[in-house]
Amino acid sequence: MEPNTGTVLWLAALCVLVLNLPFGLWRARTRKFSLAWFLSIHAPIPGVVAMRFAFDLGFHWTSYAVLVPAFFLGQFLGSRLGKWQVSRAGGRDRDAPVEG
Repeated sequence: MEPNTGTVLWLAALCVLVLNLPFGLWRARTRKFSLAWFLSIHAPIPGVVAMRFAFDLGFHWTSYAVLVPAFFLGQFLGSRLGKWQVSRAGGRDRDAPVEG
């Protein structure tokens, strides 16, 4: 193990977290278990795999211990941000059609 591997792993985890923020935000604005909800969770996975190759991390089990929580934390924080934006907009999504 190179001395710089830990730093690279944490940098990759930060990138995974940031990648998942917009997808978590999208997930917060979709109906649970809909196709859009499913896609908002699974669409960033190819990006995470690409980051593994870009950072030359491979698929060692220790990298999962860092990257999987970063994935879920990014989804969670993005979802919270989306819910905060909806509540700030008066309880309705800005993109939702206005009835009436």
